[in-house]
Amino acid sequence: MLNSLYEKAIAKRGFIHDIESDNNLDSQLEANWFSREFGESSDEFSIAAGDGSFNKKKFLKSNFCAVGAESIIYDGEIKKIDDADILEINHISFLDELLGNYMSILELKCALRALNEYDVDYYMFDGSILGDLENAYPRGAELPSKIRDNLDDALLNEFKRRLEVTPYGFVFPQIKERVLADVSVNENYEQKEDFDLHLSSIEKIVLLKELLENKKKIISISKTSSDNDLFNWNIPDISILDNLTDKKQGLSKIEYRRVFKNAPFQYFNDFFKQLKFTVFYVRLQDNKNVLKVEVPYKASISEVIDIIEKINVLSVQGYPYLLSKAHNDVVITDRNIKELLKIAKIYETTNREML
Repeated sequence: MLNSLYEKAIAKRGFIHDIESDNNLDSQLEANWFSREFGESSDEFSIAAGDGSFNKKKFLKSNFCAVGAESIIYDGEIKKIDDADILEINHISFLDELLGNYMSILELKCALRALNEYDVDYYMFDGSILGDLENAYPRGAELPSKIRDNLDDALLNEFKRRLEVTPYGFVFPQIKERVLADVSVNENYEQKEDFDLHLSSIEKIVLLKELLENKKKIISISKTSSDNDLFNWNIPDISILDNLTDKKQGLSKIEYRRVFKNAPFQYFNDFFKQLKFTVFYVRLQDNKNVLKVEVPYKASISEVIDIIEKINVLSVQGYPYLLSKAHNDVVITDRNIKELLKIAKIYETTNREML
């Protein structure tokens, strides 16, 4: 079979083509990308960055899952905050979505600890907070109506109360026990992970609300993006800018965006819908990749340049060093999973041992 694939690869050599410039795209580039040099801020400030990771091992009975997050603070010296957990989760179709919620909760708690305990001036996120808000509602599972109708302000207040005294781990499993005790659930409803997905989404939303109350300190940075709002082509904007600009330092046209009007929020709908995000693309160093940057407020061009120059202070090879270090520290590899299984003395079968 591999020989056949090798032959197909030879026959289709070069079938994925580079982006080609044309007159229409060239004129759009002139209006949307501006070459300019960036310096480094001379201000005194503290800055932090965070990232998260998860991985899993599938067994016949269930899944062995590991999740973690880390924040790195720089205020003249490097300091670290981290949080992690190991879980057993049943076989469900939305496992990655659920683990993504677990990871986000730990990331947000690490970020809030960096802001509250170390009083950092700026916090850099890997990814898009605007994208997180536009996909805040669970997609993988639905709740029975008796449970869904019980998600009221009393439940929200319970989340707030527990989160105030729980800067680590997860609080939704404790709340789940209370809610399930109060609600009569259909006897056929056995998939408790459906409830976990919804409650973990609420915990994530509560934490995002608290984080975005510090909106002037938050900077989201993405290495990749599928957005095409700048050029309205069927190719991501970041790919067009990365391939067709002159590889010099530069900045895109600045755009202002709000969360989609139809994005549903179980709580804090008015708060999230009134946020205005400033979105732009930047190349910090010549011959390096273009990055997408978001801040959760309406920033002027001078504020955008100030943000870029602050990011640039601790950037290496055109990317913020703290984000790179957090990613390398926190990534959970397959080898790590094997080591964790050995330490935990778990010797489950996968039924693939015979292969």
